Amino acid sequence: MYILYGIKNCDSVKKARKWLDQHELAYQFHDFRVEGLTPEQLQLFIEKGTWEKLLNKRSTSWKQLEAMQKADLNAEKVAALMLAQPTLIKRPVLVANEQLFIGFNADTYQTLL
Repeated sequence: MYILYGIKNCDSVKKARKWLDQHELAYQFHDFRVEGLTPEQLQLFIEKGTWEKLLNKRSTSWKQLEAMQKADLNAEKVAALMLAQPTLIKRPVLVANEQLFIGFNADTYQTLL
């Protein structure tokens, strides 16, 4: 079973969901805007990927942060920001068979088959 994390109205998440459905891959969708995100889930994302890849610096949430919040970033500071504002996480995040995929790329998802 795969778990797809994201926000249901995000275009990249919609593409990922459509791709998974078209390839008949069973998955659970976790909307972290609705269901939240635990520190343990976020730590797993950071361990399997990196906080640099996980942080979406193109998001509206990032652009609205104060300069002080964006300065001197490290894993702990970014994790605290992401727990407070999950929309800072690049979407979608797919957990599949001990692997973590950040963002949607059809070619990368093809490795699931």
